[in-house]
Amino acid sequence: MQQNETSASVFKYVDWFTVVLYIILVGLGMVSIYAASYDFDHANMLSFAEFSGKQFRWIGLSLAMGLVILLIDVRVYENYAYVIYAGLLLLLLVTIFIAPDIKGSHSWLKIGPMSLQPAEFGKFATALCLAKLFSSYNFTLNASRKNYARALLIIFLPVLLILGQDETGSALVYMSLFFVLYREGMSGLVLLAALCAVVFFVVEVKFTGSLLLGIPVGQAAVFIMIMVLVVAMLAIYCRDIDAARNVFLWFVGSGVLASLLTLVNLEIPGLIFFLAVIAVALVYCVLLMFKSKGRHLPITISAALVSIAFMLSVNYTFTSVLKGHQQMRIKVALGIEDDLQGAGYNVNQSKIAIGSGGMWGKGFLNGTQTKLKYVPEQHTDFIYCTIGEEEGFVGASAVLLLFVVLILRALALAERQPTVFGRVYAYCVASYFIFHIAINIGMVIGLCPVIGIPLPFFSYGGSSLWGFTFLVFILLRIDASRRERSF
Repeated sequence: MQQNETSASVFKYVDWFTVVLYIILVGLGMVSIYAASYDFDHANMLSFAEFSGKQFRWIGLSLAMGLVILLIDVRVYENYAYVIYAGLLLLLLVTIFIAPDIKGSHSWLKIGPMSLQPAEFGKFATALCLAKLFSSYNFTLNASRKNYARALLIIFLPVLLILGQDETGSALVYMSLFFVLYREGMSGLVLLAALCAVVFFVVEVKFTGSLLLGIPVGQAAVFIMIMVLVVAMLAIYCRDIDAARNVFLWFVGSGVLASLLTLVNLEIPGLIFFLAVIAVALVYCVLLMFKSKGRHLPITISAALVSIAFMLSVNYTFTSVLKGHQQMRIKVALGIEDDLQGAGYNVNQSKIAIGSGGMWGKGFLNGTQTKLKYVPEQHTDFIYCTIGEEEGFVGASAVLLLFVVLILRALALAERQPTVFGRVYAYCVASYFIFHIAINIGMVIGLCPVIGIPLPFFSYGGSSLWGFTFLVFILLRIDASRRERSF
């Protein structure tokens, strides 16, 4: 009797707005898969011989799983979060050794006629574990370095195991959880450091063709960015306007002097020049540090030193650490090389398909680029180009709008949770969706390198659909418990 009352209360208090949004997205996803894989000779959408029919089966199983998830007592997710996480870690570890080689990665487990990707299920397990950690008694992220270490360990253990499967794209998804750490008190300087790392890497790799003061223009540009960073941190972070002005004048004066010396044909070693100029500024900051004894100046100095070290390591990382196909994908994304018959083929054909759709699209099943199979993987990672070609800018924007509504709803659910566990888990869900949607669409339109990130609910595949279903319905179950407790 009590179980029936609990079930009734779940369906009474579940957020039906999110449920309807989920159904709309998976429905549109199945239709898009049908359009992307449409065959004139086999046009039955629900045929299990077609990708759309197979996806329909995955959707049916997903809805059944969602129902089961809602019926499970919410305390199971919190009490057994560590157990679920440990089980998924073990599964990820086993996958490295027993999964077959598929396109260079060992990330898919063959279970009879099915193939499952454990990395997709690791996302909800990691979210549960992180939420459990933050909801621990008297846990505060900024209370100690140990707390940071525990949170980072939870995030990076699945990352390392997935990298061991040669599945870089799936591993990068977990980096989105740093937004959760920021929400729970992590300094914004960490996000600034990540942004700077991306910008420095892109600028140095892209602008290597010409030289300035004997060093690549990209490297010189990064040196200048580091100077700007130092001045900005002194003015904004350290709140020392006088120091910021003095360092700024030193940088400008050094630049003017270098320009004058260059005009009289005096050769200046660029690397030594930039390092010396920044070194003088940092020595000045050290002297100020001993005078003021503030904690902000050491962070500013460290930021400059780490930035320089990172910049000097970019070339080695790009040429010696990244694999050849990864280098080519980055070069194509940055416009350094076209390679229209190789690494750039998918993106080029995808952009042609989206561009040919215009404002209103060519109409359902009328896309020529997709119907003639010009776009590889158009029913999986590149399915957004099918939407853009057939439904045009309006249809593609409508799909993007639905995703934005889903993300905003997840954030709204997060902020109304009475428990830390519910709030942190909801932010994990929102972070995953933001990363997947931004990277996948950016990849399809050529703004990001191709790294194999599926579009939630649209890309073909049971693992991805099930993984996101677990994420969404566990969130719905946690949110429903909020009303149950108040009732």
